[in-house]
Amino acid sequence: MLENQVKSITRDEATEMLRLMYEIRAFEEQAEKSYMMGKIHGTMHLSIGQEASAVGSISTLKPDDYILGHHRGHGLCIAKGANLDLMMAEFYGKENGYCRGRGGSMHIADVDGGNLGANGVVGGGIPMAVGVGIGLKMKGTNRVLLSFFGDGGASTGAFHESMILAVLYQVPVVFICENNQYAMSFAARSWTTSERLAGFAELYGMPGTATDGNDILAVREAVQKTVDRARNGGGPSLVVNNTYRYRGHSKSDRNRYRTQEEIEEWQRNDPILRFRELLVSEGLFEMREIEPIEEAAYAAIESARLFAESSPEPAVDTILEGVYAP
Repeated sequence: MLENQVKSITRDEATEMLRLMYEIRAFEEQAEKSYMMGKIHGTMHLSIGQEASAVGSISTLKPDDYILGHHRGHGLCIAKGANLDLMMAEFYGKENGYCRGRGGSMHIADVDGGNLGANGVVGGGIPMAVGVGIGLKMKGTNRVLLSFFGDGGASTGAFHESMILAVLYQVPVVFICENNQYAMSFAARSWTTSERLAGFAELYGMPGTATDGNDILAVREAVQKTVDRARNGGGPSLVVNNTYRYRGHSKSDRNRYRTQEEIEEWQRNDPILRFRELLVSEGLFEMREIEPIEEAAYAAIESARLFAESSPEPAVDTILEGVYAP
């Protein structure tokens, strides 16, 4: 842990970071419950256990900066400041959701808020990020984009092709690989390591670093350096956040490829518990002050659930609105 880094954040910043991590955890726990009750159709991909990667990374951005996510993107959406009511309504497929219920879990977007959307294609958002980055550079906006993908996405051709183009055009993009140890059921350790993934960056001519993705302050420190570099015209960087997902790849995953002992070992390294204990041990908070933050987060998600469940379904005769290809 970076105990000394506690001195680099204010009490208000710590409160906000902790609140967001609790909201992500609460949202995903509720998402799982709603699915099991038959209120959600299709599938979803939970990021419980990865909260520090999302919040630590996005905490480095300005409000008018951008993110591009992936299919495990609930946490990214919340960390970018999503309206929880609209997000939950979208998750439920309701008309008043962010994408009028058409995007659902894997394709939630909030363009006005700087979230350019998730992507159901593994690695599919990486080349999009290069295109957005070229546009930002041409417009001279001084804005930065964070492009999130998983360790599975780092094994695609789109990743490697995008690295080449990103360096060629010196785009203001930080590529963030959330290495949660498994691409579906295929263990990342079977083909790479977090450090080796970060080492790809040097091969393409950009800085690369691997972090303890469950240490929110370590993530924040590493990403802040790359965001500042991109904003000052230094071009792209790659950050690999080494983290873990407690749940399976999706709701159809029976989790037969890993042991309960492995999951429990990572749970002892839980990002929320680590940050909470650090804040208390370093004297920034007392435990009695943290409990209301957790309670408020869960209350906000419960309010969002009630909003979503009382929201209107999309009308059948509007189903093709927003579809731009036959």
